[in-house]
Amino acid sequence: MKKHKRNYSRSERVGEQIMRELAQLLRTGLKDPRAGNITVNEVAVSRDYSHATVYYTVLDGDTRADTAAALEHAKGFLRSELSKRITVFRTPELHFVYDESLERGMSLSQLIEQVAAEKPVAD
Repeated sequence: MKKHKRNYSRSERVGEQIMRELAQLLRTGLKDPRAGNITVNEVAVSRDYSHATVYYTVLDGDTRADTAAALEHAKGFLRSELSKRITVFRTPELHFVYDESLERGMSLSQLIEQVAAEKPVAD
């Protein structure tokens, strides 16, 4: 019986590898206290591997501005460490973007719960 595998593009596989390595580096490699509690949600790599957009969220109410500043400050170090851990012709330049999808999802859930509480369901 044949196994059906999804054919991932190389840039998707590289993005997943970068995501795993960055998560590890952020957890153990950075000494900056502003960079604590960061979760890497997704990494999108350009077709020519020159740029990688890293989507992240911050836990425990840390301020986004401080975290963004810490990531911007550590960008060179993280790229250098990535070049040692992944095998690509060119290590992509990292661009960090705060991922608001989790917050939007939570606020939508709260709105749905509010509407459900205000308007009882008729049988």
